[in-house]
Amino acid sequence: MQQIHLPTLGPRYWTALCLASIFGANMGDYFARNLGLGHVAGLPFLALAFAIVIVSERFDRAVHQAYYWVAIIIVRTAATNFADFACGDMKLPRVWVIAGLTALLAVALVVSWQLAWRRLSDQSEATDNVLCADTGYWMSMFIAGTLGTVIGDYCSHNLHLGDGGAAILLSPILGLLFLAARGGLLQSLWFYWLTVVTVRAAGTAVGDFVSGRGLLGLPLSTLITGALFIGLLIAWREPTPPKLVGVGT
Repeated sequence: MQQIHLPTLGPRYWTALCLASIFGANMGDYFARNLGLGHVAGLPFLALAFAIVIVSERFDRAVHQAYYWVAIIIVRTAATNFADFACGDMKLPRVWVIAGLTALLAVALVVSWQLAWRRLSDQSEATDNVLCADTGYWMSMFIAGTLGTVIGDYCSHNLHLGDGGAAILLSPILGLLFLAARGGLLQSLWFYWLTVVTVRAAGTAVGDFVSGRGLLGLPLSTLITGALFIGLLIAWREPTPPKLVGVGT
């Protein structure tokens, strides 16, 4: 993605990503259950939607972040369904899926980011940017989303904590990561992705908890979390970086 369409790492970004994780968890379940697509039939539609976003983004010169956040929701929704397919439909042990996805994410990061840094080695503004949002980034985001979903479900089901208990366990862990990163650690590649995975895990537990029949139910929870996510992005505007002022006008 173009730099003019990427958010800046900061409180707004991480707050929006947390809400996107909850909303995406609900969206994945809504696709599978309420729309009757199951965990696999909806994936081609999500892949098509993602492709449309990526292609459209290349021709847009206006400064905004809509493409990035729409892509985040699509990838998060697909990751939820893929995780449920692997551990639910295929009945693969969650602990082995977690181990495999962790190894796969590590390989994807090493390969894709080395290639990205080599390609952008002459662009000083890009060398420290973990939000390059290229093909490797979105592959890693899908893997991280799937991994986080399985971890959240593992805490809920395998550890017998329930969705509420898993949310209570994972949310403070996420908070500790944010506290530890106050010195700029979130700019580190590995810490960034560790935090993304934890955001996905906590978001899965919270999303499943609030969408339970005893609380909001899935359709209403999806609507509310989506509205909160969009409302946050509209109400909390981040200043345009000086280097982007005038771009696309």
